[in-house]
Amino acid sequence: MSKTSKFIAEMLGTMVLVLMGCGSAVIAGADGTTGVGLLGISFAFGLSVVAMAYAIGHISGCHINPAISIAMTVAGRMKISEAITYIIAQIIGAIIGAGILYLIIMNHPTGAVKPWALGSNGWGIGYLDQYNTMAAFIAEFIFTFIFLMVILGSTSTKNINGGFAGLAIGFSLVLIHIVGIKITGVSVNPARSIGPAVFAGGEALTQLWLFITAPVLGGIFAAFTYNLLIEKPELAK
Repeated sequence: MSKTSKFIAEMLGTMVLVLMGCGSAVIAGADGTTGVGLLGISFAFGLSVVAMAYAIGHISGCHINPAISIAMTVAGRMKISEAITYIIAQIIGAIIGAGILYLIIMNHPTGAVKPWALGSNGWGIGYLDQYNTMAAFIAEFIFTFIFLMVILGSTSTKNINGGFAGLAIGFSLVLIHIVGIKITGVSVNPARSIGPAVFAGGEALTQLWLFITAPVLGGIFAAFTYNLLIEKPELAK
């Protein structure tokens, strides 16, 4: 596949993830009595990944997440130059997805940009269950580590069930969201956090550093762990 095809695929895939995942929280509703609830939001994020995995996986591998692209580079499965291209596409896609969601919300009679709007990630006083910075960082690091271990294992050339990788990855994201939504809203994906924060501003933007550093470090740790304990790196050609 050409670099342009991969760029567009990653951009569109990340756009869909942010629009559908964050949209499920903002439009469909986190209140389980009148909306889809936290379980529904968890499935929205996971199903977005499953759908995109089978739609663009054969084009770009469907990373749609800078932490994945960086981890794949560390694991020796991707060139640095290609990872940079992917990350740029993912961030652009996330901003487009959040922008579409912003336009929809602002054209509702009660539409307004409130703190941590558009499904932004966050922590502390005023955010969901008000977990502190330490809890947020640990959660994002560990959840990303688990997520990347599933991705590295399910996409390995040694995995005879590789055709089901999209399902394994998507449902692992559902699982992570079920546990982690009330802590940080669950990022495990810097692009997913950047998109909404650009429009929400305020604390969503000032807290963005955690949702970039923790997932990236968690992904890198997973790459080293997987290669050290399970499988030797297959250097990108």
